[in-house]
Amino acid sequence: MKAAESIVLAPIITEKSMSVAKDKKYTFKVAKDSNKVEIANAVEKLFGVKVAKVNTINVRGTEKRMGRYVGTTPAWKKAIVTLTEKSKTIEFFDGLM
Repeated sequence: MKAAESIVLAPIITEKSMSVAKDKKYTFKVAKDSNKVEIANAVEKLFGVKVAKVNTINVRGTEKRMGRYVGTTPAWKKAIVTLTEKSKTIEFFDGLM
């Protein structure tokens, strides 16, 4: 069993993710090998909330150029976690809105 800290890597703070945070939808960067059940359990354990639904997106690495040299940024996984109506909000995101 993986630790919750190794599944949820970082919050994603963008304009779009902050606008949907009002609807109790929070966006996180998660481990590539984690599934929806593991992500839901990790968020419940870390923040003490009840998760209703998890949507995951595999984000492809983009191609970057530095002169004539071409490389790619690493691919990663994003999870949008929806909380239940009766659940409290995540305090980390409250200070940013």
